[in-house]
Amino acid sequence: MARGKGAEQCAATLLSVKHLHTEHKTPTVQRNCLSVWSKLCYAIGGAPYQITGSALGFFLQIYLLEVAQLDPFYASIILFVGRAWDAVTDPTVGFLVSRSRWTSLGRLMPWILCSTPLSVMAYFLIWYVPPFEQGKVFWYLVVYCLFQSMQTCFHVPYSALTMFISSDQKERDSATAYRMMVEVLGTVLGTAIQGQIVGGAPDCPTELNVTESRNMTKINMSRVSLDETKRSYLIASGVICVIYIFCVAVLFFGVKEQKRSGQQKFQHLTFRQGLCMVLNHRPYVKLVLGFLFTSLAFMLLEGNFALFLTYALNHRNDFQNILLVIMLSATLTIPCWQWFLTRFGKKMAVYCGMIWAVPFMLLIISIKSNLIICYLFSMAAGMSVAVAFFLPWSMLPDVVDDFKVRNPDVHGHEALFFSFYVFFVKFASGVSLGISTLSLKLSGYETGACLQPEGVSLTLKVLVSPVPVALIAVGLLILKTYPIDEERRQRNSILLQKRLEVGTHRKTTLQ
Repeated sequence: MARGKGAEQCAATLLSVKHLHTEHKTPTVQRNCLSVWSKLCYAIGGAPYQITGSALGFFLQIYLLEVAQLDPFYASIILFVGRAWDAVTDPTVGFLVSRSRWTSLGRLMPWILCSTPLSVMAYFLIWYVPPFEQGKVFWYLVVYCLFQSMQTCFHVPYSALTMFISSDQKERDSATAYRMMVEVLGTVLGTAIQGQIVGGAPDCPTELNVTESRNMTKINMSRVSLDETKRSYLIASGVICVIYIFCVAVLFFGVKEQKRSGQQKFQHLTFRQGLCMVLNHRPYVKLVLGFLFTSLAFMLLEGNFALFLTYALNHRNDFQNILLVIMLSATLTIPCWQWFLTRFGKKMAVYCGMIWAVPFMLLIISIKSNLIICYLFSMAAGMSVAVAFFLPWSMLPDVVDDFKVRNPDVHGHEALFFSFYVFFVKFASGVSLGISTLSLKLSGYETGACLQPEGVSLTLKVLVSPVPVALIAVGLLILKTYPIDEERRQRNSILLQKRLEVGTHRKTTLQ
């Protein structure tokens, strides 16, 4: 019935447009073009989320285990609770953002500005090792959850801002491409700053031979080395905090949030109604489920790759450079994927991009590794990482447009679609990272030890290859049923543009 009603309303809209064109000669609505500067400023605003996210994603687990020297069980609790809390706050903030009123700064920009100071403070404190032992777990749990909350208050409205920088779909796609380019550059920057300043894991004694090492249950790092590593993490976090503030300033002064006609008259929904609304839209559900599994694959790879390189491949002093190659490769291939999806469609880009990584994931654990193979794997994996970053945020606006076409009377709830997507992905990633860290504990991981049992190496190999490959396969099978192809996407764009012309003409007539 809902589909039938939506179709009737769409047909009525087209008839009314035709009538207006024939009777009144509606003036042509100019295409809402964005300048390159506006797109670039909008894109720079997304960099802080990715800079901090890449630093946390690649280094937080190894930092908690090697520098803060927490037991893997407590580290898994921090990672799981932090991600789960982050996931819960996403739909909550999305719900509150959807009920926000228009101000002189816009409806979304105040959220971004107010969350920045607390977000910067909490991020810096994550990389500070407190001088006490008893409450250390509680310390990291509180500051990590605080940071995730503030990041949510930043990222949910920023993601929804895509729908309010332009009413033209092509301009939004172009701005999204700019955003993904800068965000992937942000991940490169976060990985480079954190990796190059910190310089890898704390050094281990070199004078011990293998036999002596095997007979020891734990090797204590020298106090000087550990203190230097702690100081390096603080310096890196300070640099990232300065960049964070700069990017938010560029976003604020360079982007203007557009006020849509009737924006103040949208219907308020309860949290439950908002959840039911987005989950009843089948294209959205299929898109979220598909990218849920593919995102989990790359999050598992991201969260465990530093430990994998350190303990499974024995590249203790090179892993920060290998991570940097992955992100550089992802950055350089974003324009190629943008060209690919405009020519062959977004679904085909997802298939090709995700499948590309599978052979290399299997290769990295099936042959005796050396440094050259690791760098080749990094370059190849970066191409798939680009798709994992780019395509979800390029396809979500298409789902929102599809929902608008079928529900023309519902307005002002774009943030819910973005926030619930992030909720599902983050909650699942929290569960997976918590389980993966706990599995290291069960395999015999010893905090502070330079050499780990063989079971740890085997566990890390499973977490970065077979499990991600299986998750990618499930995700692609679900995305195969995703119904919005290029033809339907273009039809939705035409219908929404016609509807906008009708609204503009009526508003002009009334004035």
